[in-house]
Amino acid sequence: MRLFKKKEQAARHRGITPVTILCIPGSWTDLTEIKGAIWTSSSGEYMVVGEMLISIKRQRQYKIEVCDRDERMSVLFKNAGRLTRISEECLNEIEKHNLVIYISGDTGSLKEEIDVHGMAVAPGFINMLSWATESLIQDGRSQSDIRQGVTLEVMGEGTSMGPLNPKMKAEMASTQKDIKYKVAWNTLGEYLTYLEKKGVSCNVASFIGAGTVRTYVVGEDNRPPTPAELNQMQQLVKQAMQEGAMGVGSSLIYPPDFFAKTDELVALCKEASACGGIYISHMRSEGNKVNEALNELITIAREANIHAEVYHMKAAGKANWHKLDSMIHQIENARKQGLNITADMYTYLAGATGLTAAFPPSLQDGGFGKLWQRLHNPAIRTQMAKAMDSNATEWENLYYGAGSPDKVLLLAFKHDSLKKYTGKTLAEVAKLRKKSPEETAMDLIVQDSTRIEVAYFLMDENNVKKQIALPWVSFGSDEGSFANEGVFLKSNPHPRAYGNFIRVIGKYTRDDKVIRLQDAIRKLAYLPATNLKLKKRGALLKGYYADVVVFDPLKVQDHATYSNPHKYATGITDVFVNGVQVLKNGDHTGATPGRFIKGPGYRKK
Repeated sequence: MRLFKKKEQAARHRGITPVTILCIPGSWTDLTEIKGAIWTSSSGEYMVVGEMLISIKRQRQYKIEVCDRDERMSVLFKNAGRLTRISEECLNEIEKHNLVIYISGDTGSLKEEIDVHGMAVAPGFINMLSWATESLIQDGRSQSDIRQGVTLEVMGEGTSMGPLNPKMKAEMASTQKDIKYKVAWNTLGEYLTYLEKKGVSCNVASFIGAGTVRTYVVGEDNRPPTPAELNQMQQLVKQAMQEGAMGVGSSLIYPPDFFAKTDELVALCKEASACGGIYISHMRSEGNKVNEALNELITIAREANIHAEVYHMKAAGKANWHKLDSMIHQIENARKQGLNITADMYTYLAGATGLTAAFPPSLQDGGFGKLWQRLHNPAIRTQMAKAMDSNATEWENLYYGAGSPDKVLLLAFKHDSLKKYTGKTLAEVAKLRKKSPEETAMDLIVQDSTRIEVAYFLMDENNVKKQIALPWVSFGSDEGSFANEGVFLKSNPHPRAYGNFIRVIGKYTRDDKVIRLQDAIRKLAYLPATNLKLKKRGALLKGYYADVVVFDPLKVQDHATYSNPHKYATGITDVFVNGVQVLKNGDHTGATPGRFIKGPGYRKK
């Protein structure tokens, strides 16, 4: 359908400035792509936000009002007139399906006004891959993500914070690093409820980790579960789904997830599918065997009849960059066949994980404790060093994929005596210690008694841009949500913790023009909300929860770098979570209105 170019030009001539993107659900291709745009004017139109949004409606004058359902109106957005950029035919189709209903409201009881002239007003963004599991225990304000407009953190990449048996609880307590806490829960639902009661500024949700379920029943050994054990694992998935989990998450390059065969994952996913959940996976390979790994994910989706998503989609390692096109073809071909396959990504060229990802999983059989013991054996160390320098096909060698030790950046240590190496490359530390990079890596892990967080530089910028443009790709930081103060300053996160989402609308939309602003907002909010089957989230629509972000599209900017990552993004001025303002004029209010967002299988006890 054609766009109203003349009306758009006339609007610009009258001084109307584009403001916000309105995510409207619909099945029409053109509507899905365009979504509708909201524009500001100086004519005094307004939106009102309380806990719930009541309506947004096209009038012949192209105006909107949004009113609070129960008239407990809290904030007025002044100057939020609407000029549509989609055709009359499309708008009539929206009205015919009753997707938008006009209800005017009394603005006399407003507590506060926000003038959004020249600003963007959008639904809250969703972090599809959050590791804020511990950072929110330490500081519930979720500052580094809230300041990027993120109102929902979704956790559970292979490892989840429940279910936990006594042995797992003891290990979780003993392996804590800078952040210390009491493990006061047993199940995943109890953990998420714990966060809500403790107080968090963002909403929280989680997948149940396939590795966590495996550890609970089988332990960390490299063996298949017995039929009885597999049934127990399925029951744990079912319990988590009924508590509110979003589905099953796996991380198949790491033990113990690596030890799980495809049929085991299918069995777990069938339980999640029966509850309406999805399967989301850090695939078995993102490099040498990425196409085979993607085939496995598609097979699981087909056999378990489940929506499947690729965590942090990438073709890792320069020798594999060319494989991205074939990955896209695989996914789009599966989608044409009726399978619901999606992906998420981060907007950087380096990934971050453990230094132990440089070691073969076969030498990590039994868990980290067994690996730590093996690293004291000279014969095994020789074997390990040789494996680190191999272009392995049977496991994912991120050290080799990075290309050299100067592309492995050390981020976080547990012991204070080693924190002096934070921010240095493995090559630099090896030179300081006068040992080979391989020996240095093993020594550091032994001395720190942790897997040591590092960044591996693996990706291609052209591929990043190509992925951002894909309509079925959303975004996840693969990091915690921190504050640039206190205990968080003892370690360096990946800069994506402070800049992943703002780069979508700053660098890649405004500056590089990879996608349009309305497409960016759809991919940051409506797309992930739809994938997760969230109720009344991800759009500015009648009856939706008021997770709202106000920002200046011309000024949003990331500032975090690998050498100085604790730098907040700028340009987001106001953020509301469940109708409560958590960011005001760029400053955090301290409010903690975040809730545990339940998945589709939730059953109230």
